[in-house]
Amino acid sequence: MLLNLLNTKISKSEKDLIKIWSNPDTRKRLIENLSDAGYSQENLKELRKIIDAEDSDLFDVLAYVAYQSRVITRFDRSIKAKVHLDSYDKQQQDFLNFVLEQYVNEGVKELDKGKLSSILELKYNTISDAEKILGDKVKIRDAFIQFQKHLYENVAV
Repeated sequence: MLLNLLNTKISKSEKDLIKIWSNPDTRKRLIENLSDAGYSQENLKELRKIIDAEDSDLFDVLAYVAYQSRVITRFDRSIKAKVHLDSYDKQQQDFLNFVLEQYVNEGVKELDKGKLSSILELKYNTISDAEKILGDKVKIRDAFIQFQKHLYENVAV
């Protein structure tokens, strides 16, 4: 049933799933659609256990179920994404490395736009301090969102 749901109603291909998952807004809608279809966070957590993917991103679980993709850990996914850090200045690299640490330790929920403020406060104490180092809120948000594309790109084979 999940396979049918993913293949017909949520994504037409693995590349489509990557595009959806790479954007925090569309990822959030996909997770809501899964929940509406009866796949709660608890169900998905159980599925993660069944396929021995507890240290993997939910994306990997969904891609495995729908497209028989190889499952990788969040740590390995973060390492692959780090090759793109050179596209960012030193302060942004430091911040994005911190975001990756949070992602590896806590999961994909750390990549939600709603978590950005708390991540900035955790790293820099205040949003104001973060802006002094990283630039204005728009620049920070854009880097946060844009870098997420690198976490999921080039996984479809």
